[in-house]
Amino acid sequence: MNKLSAILTAFFIFIGIGLFPYHAQGISASSYCVLDSVSGRVLYEHNAHERRGMASTTKIMTALVALETANPADVATVSYRASRTEGSSLYLKQGEQMTIEDLVYGLMLNSGNDAAIVLAEHIGGSVEGFAQMMNDKAREIGAHDTAFKNPNGLDEEGHYTTAYDLALITRHALKNTAFATIAATKSRKITVVNDSRVIYLSNHNKLLSQLQDCDGVKTGYTKKTGRCLVSSVTRDGWQGICVTLNASDDWNDHTALLNRAFDDYKPRKILQARQFIRTAAVAGGEEGSVRLLAKDDFLIPAKPGEVFDFGLVYHTPDTISAPVGFEQAAGSVDIYYGSLCIGSVALMSENAVLRRENTGYMDYFKQIIKNWLMLAHN
Repeated sequence: MNKLSAILTAFFIFIGIGLFPYHAQGISASSYCVLDSVSGRVLYEHNAHERRGMASTTKIMTALVALETANPADVATVSYRASRTEGSSLYLKQGEQMTIEDLVYGLMLNSGNDAAIVLAEHIGGSVEGFAQMMNDKAREIGAHDTAFKNPNGLDEEGHYTTAYDLALITRHALKNTAFATIAATKSRKITVVNDSRVIYLSNHNKLLSQLQDCDGVKTGYTKKTGRCLVSSVTRDGWQGICVTLNASDDWNDHTALLNRAFDDYKPRKILQARQFIRTAAVAGGEEGSVRLLAKDDFLIPAKPGEVFDFGLVYHTPDTISAPVGFEQAAGSVDIYYGSLCIGSVALMSENAVLRRENTGYMDYFKQIIKNWLMLAHN
């Protein structure tokens, strides 16, 4: 695969990446961040990079690591330590067993601190081992102002995040379909495997019922951190993520910020499905080249009339060998704003190209020259 060394700049009318994100008035949160989940750009923010406690919104990362690393059907056993965990709880008893999937539901809906410990000990070998897995995942995501000491968010020295980092973590988590399903679930019944005890769960996130199109994510509170909330709304073809830390009026903060985001920003196409992107050489084909098209639309929320430039970086083969199928996968194109990659779209061939039969030496040599000239032109 060949990645062009330079970003080829194209000019389109689309959205301005939030160079100077709007600071909304009348918001109670000490820190907040509203993020577009498509591109990861900031729409509104206030003190978004200030380190603060996160309380039970910690469990977004706990759930993500659990879902990415464990089999949902695996069974974990409740330890003495887990059964004695303080705060919000599923009231699990030592020796009880539950599936990873049910533990994650209990973690996210009822904010079970005990469920968090069971998951940590089962997957990470210990709370400390699992916390290291959480920190490794945070670094991978790009949340460099976040540190986890435990999987449940109980107050502990050195356990912190920022509104921006927590929005990044949530954006990544929502790409996991199992996580997204759990975060949007209002109620569920789970069962203790080894004694058939049934636990009825009810999601603490009131916005799932109160805010139009809300589809997650997680509440949190301790006296030290104050009220913390992460929510997401999918509307008009795009998803917005809102994080507030230490917000006395968090339900109304989120309603105001997210409704404003969907009023201010409307989806706009940067790339359109089947849009011509570039030409690729074909070796040994009845035709010497094939046009490559975008497989899907790429939409991004935009304010009316904003004009910015972005770059395209291609990841395509130097040469495609015949035969080439109709709409055959042919690499991808990354979409950049400055140094930030805001998305990627798969490429496909526009048409089929049959293999050229009985190709002589001179024809083959001519085809190589033709392919080379085509690549140089591109």
